[in-house]
Amino acid sequence: MNVLLDYAPDRDYIHMSSMVTLSYKDIIGNKSIGDELMDILENNQITTSFQPIISLKDGSVLGYEALSRGPSGSILESPANLFDVARVYGKLWELEYLCRIKALENSAKADSRSYFFLNVDPDIINDEKFKKGFTKEFLKKFGIDPGSIVFEITEKNSIADINSFKKTIDNYKDQGYKIAIDDTGSGYSGLKLITEIHPHFIKLDMSLIRGLDRDGLKYALIKTFYEFCLVTDIKLIAEGIETENELNALIDIGINYGQGYYIQKPSEQILDINPDLIKLIKSRNAMKRELYYSKPSTVLVGDISRTSTTIKPSETGSVALEIFTSNPSLQGLPVVENGKLTGLIMKDKFYAKLATQYGFALFLNRPVTLVMDNRPLAVDYETTIDTVSKLAMTRNEENLYDYIIVEKDSVYHGIVTVKDLLEKTTELEVSYAKHLNPLSGLPGNILIENKLKEYVESSVPFTVLYLDVDNFKTYNDVYGFENGDRMLQFLGRTIYDCIAASFCEHFIGHIGGDDFVIILESYDVDMVCQSIISAFEKGIRDFYSKEDVERGFILAKNRRGEEEKFGLATLSIAGISNKTRSYKNIYELAEQAGKLKHKCKQVWTSVYMIE
Repeated sequence: MNVLLDYAPDRDYIHMSSMVTLSYKDIIGNKSIGDELMDILENNQITTSFQPIISLKDGSVLGYEALSRGPSGSILESPANLFDVARVYGKLWELEYLCRIKALENSAKADSRSYFFLNVDPDIINDEKFKKGFTKEFLKKFGIDPGSIVFEITEKNSIADINSFKKTIDNYKDQGYKIAIDDTGSGYSGLKLITEIHPHFIKLDMSLIRGLDRDGLKYALIKTFYEFCLVTDIKLIAEGIETENELNALIDIGINYGQGYYIQKPSEQILDINPDLIKLIKSRNAMKRELYYSKPSTVLVGDISRTSTTIKPSETGSVALEIFTSNPSLQGLPVVENGKLTGLIMKDKFYAKLATQYGFALFLNRPVTLVMDNRPLAVDYETTIDTVSKLAMTRNEENLYDYIIVEKDSVYHGIVTVKDLLEKTTELEVSYAKHLNPLSGLPGNILIENKLKEYVESSVPFTVLYLDVDNFKTYNDVYGFENGDRMLQFLGRTIYDCIAASFCEHFIGHIGGDDFVIILESYDVDMVCQSIISAFEKGIRDFYSKEDVERGFILAKNRRGEEEKFGLATLSIAGISNKTRSYKNIYELAEQAGKLKHKCKQVWTSVYMIE
């Protein structure tokens, strides 16, 4: 079981409490506060709430953070005040021990496969009382294995003797405990602490997560953390997720785990994760995988759009000003009423109007319709991002970087920025290029498998053509690999030119060597096969010497080392479809194609056979 005991000030708690934070002077000067602390310790007046940490891959629970608080309504209800007072009165260990016991008592309903996160103060982890408080007998009482406990160290607390601290941490690791660094990104010692103790987990502070989807610097920084953790085998946990856009951005980066109000608020009961949230996480990951093998001409703008703050046309300019002032990273405000787009207010143009001689008087107390763009660029969800990019670039220079509005079924859906388009286009092109065959420039095996799987699982009519050059190995041996590569490039161009004239949806891939594949959304493929073979037969002679063309064969040694006559290269095309049968998977389809391809090989001329 993985429960995280949060003794440090809880960021989520800020949402529920507006209590004044006690200073050292307040604590020393008020004896009743000390008395109240003693009363809490003597009467076990600690309550525990649980907040899940879940996988951002499939929504499964990694563990639970146990948030410990003092009596409701008390100045010591706040964890920050509670532990500050305990530190001043020398009762930090007693309070930590009480919080731990209460959390363990209340965590029996947690999944035994989950981890148990324990947030500990660096000042106390060397304490002999702490070490004795984590004997195997102590853990056995609650049915907990040391391997499921994670000591969480906050980077906000400085560590006086890092060498001694590191030895203690190594000792705990040797016993099977795991280590996490908390609040990474909120202080100055985090990176040094990470390199010194090599933790199993890093928790990104909520200050990095807030507005991540709108802040390029934060996005880049978190992506750097992610890439660092990939090579060091450290798992990242994002704290304080509060919006769907933040969640989506974290999934897109690849962050392993997350927690926050958007996922689930702290509760005294162990609650199930909302099925709709799990569905959303799985859906976003599926879309991410699909985008990984896609290109700008196939990805929809709706797939990369995000929600944004909107304003009603009846609101005044002062409301718009307040929204922009409260959200510095917000660059635009779609004007929407009852789901319908009315216009767009971009911050730079809005501020420019306010800066005119009578700007404030004219616009602050009047409807925002006076300052909005009545005809912003609005595109349908189903529009591909390459098309949107072209539309965006045809705008007037003054509107070039305005938000692009995305509508779905004629209803406002969200926005994309020019920056979003450029970044995603570049990402897709680089990713797609990784999976192209370097010789022909056509999609390689991974893209072919994904496309075949897509068709096998659909009900769309399709025919798969497998193409193979006969006598290619012999040609390579005699004429050399460089000429062999030229022949394959010629075949790739021939296929492309012939398919382009077929006027039906298609996909062309290069499996490798002299093997190619074509997928056509049609059963009528005879003309395509005939045109490919005709063009191949016409052009292939240019790859041979005049003497070999006239003889109709080349001389080469066979596998036994004996000289033998081999015919000029011919082309075999084996075609199978879902016209009369369906396939369970791509492997069954490939097996059937292999049988037909073998029959083609029995013919000594270029041939095509359709099942």
